[in-house]
Amino acid sequence: MAYDDLREFIAALEKNNELKRIPFEVDPRLEITEFADRSVKSGGPALLFEKPRGSNVPVLINSFASMRRMEIALQVDSVDSVAKRISEYLEMRMPEGLLGKLKMLPKLAEMGAFFPKIVSKGPCQEIVKTDNFSLYDYPVLTCWPEDGGPFITLPMVFSKNPETGKRNCGMYRMQVFDERTTGMHWQTHKQGAEHYRRLMADGKSTRMEVAVAIGSDPATMYSAILPLPPDLDEMMIAGFLRGSPVEMVKCQTVDIEVPANAEIVLEGYVNLGELRTEGPFGDHTGYYSLADQYPVFHVTCITQRRDPIYATTIVGPPPMEDFYMGKAIERIFLPLMRLQLPEVRDMCMPAEGIFHNIMLVSIRKSYPGHARKVMNAIWGLGQAMFTKCIVVVDEDVDVQNVSEVAWRALNNIDPERDIQFTMGPIDSLDHASRLVNYGSKMGVDATRKWPGEGFTREWPDVLKMAPDVKARVDELWKQAGL
Repeated sequence: MAYDDLREFIAALEKNNELKRIPFEVDPRLEITEFADRSVKSGGPALLFEKPRGSNVPVLINSFASMRRMEIALQVDSVDSVAKRISEYLEMRMPEGLLGKLKMLPKLAEMGAFFPKIVSKGPCQEIVKTDNFSLYDYPVLTCWPEDGGPFITLPMVFSKNPETGKRNCGMYRMQVFDERTTGMHWQTHKQGAEHYRRLMADGKSTRMEVAVAIGSDPATMYSAILPLPPDLDEMMIAGFLRGSPVEMVKCQTVDIEVPANAEIVLEGYVNLGELRTEGPFGDHTGYYSLADQYPVFHVTCITQRRDPIYATTIVGPPPMEDFYMGKAIERIFLPLMRLQLPEVRDMCMPAEGIFHNIMLVSIRKSYPGHARKVMNAIWGLGQAMFTKCIVVVDEDVDVQNVSEVAWRALNNIDPERDIQFTMGPIDSLDHASRLVNYGSKMGVDATRKWPGEGFTREWPDVLKMAPDVKARVDELWKQAGL
């Protein structure tokens, strides 16, 4: 059964010894970050701060910060099982004959459970505040010493495509400027920014309605970071992940629906054309992203549960909680990549690459130049366009073993022949690119080279021990007590 809300997820973490309650006072300014950073880097548990200084709202952090916690969040034994479910739906065909069609009915009925369900009320509106409220009532973290202020870091930001009316949910950091305004860090390539631009171009509106939900069941929170195609409803994907529809309730003051089980909801608007300096912010790159101009979110109403829990995260030098969230995305979306590129065997985004800096890909090579075809195709796939470096290896290389990839690649390349450069969009947080949002990328063809690629020398075999020797030594090894 899907988790009803964040509380059930917390109970599941606690039941599996994956959560530690902190019963004494800890400061949301820097101290909670230091706790969380130490915990994730030492393989420690999720943390529930019951007495954050200056607030009576508990703080949950690191709830996704291990592969085991990701499995608990998605209620699976392995995140690969989610990928398997996706593959089954992608391969589904309507069978011939009445019996075959009848056997398909349960699967088709399950698909109907993915779509969000509108309800008239929900726990997120147990308390409605249209006056006498302040964002400072909540324990929003100031994460790193040079941050521009406190930042909401795990929000589900809801907006609508002004042309189609379709919902989008994204996760964008929000710097708290004062009691009722925040920044809205809509990077130029994100859907929230696209909605903003379309409204600006239309010229018929002066403001854009936005709602922000904080804290929900884990699949719904997680869906906000998924790299989905434009106008594919994240709440439908959340329904797929949780195996049950997400219940949505209409906001009190804006024409937007939010998850009914949310802990806290901020309702308001962004004035078109109004920008304010946001940042610096200690980012997932491990560096401070620089201060820049971003839209301003005006909060006009806050709704919440009677006893809300503030869900948050921190980012910084890897590995952090976002690495494990990203690793799950890597496994879950591999079938979708293989739908476009069936030659791909596996992929890996190492923690040190902080998502956009490097992708390791193994392929079943079929023709000269195949690795380069794959590189260029990946640079054309949604948010994979930001990948600064792609290393392509043969299918017999385990790309999850970064040490093996480095050994194989460094042995297999002739740098001048096997490295290519191209220009294109770059992640907004990349501080090394020559221009904001634009720069170069590198592809490394570390596959075995073929005569059709101009390589006519003999390619040596990888060292491997004879199987019969390995079998004999297995027994001798045990005798030796090793």
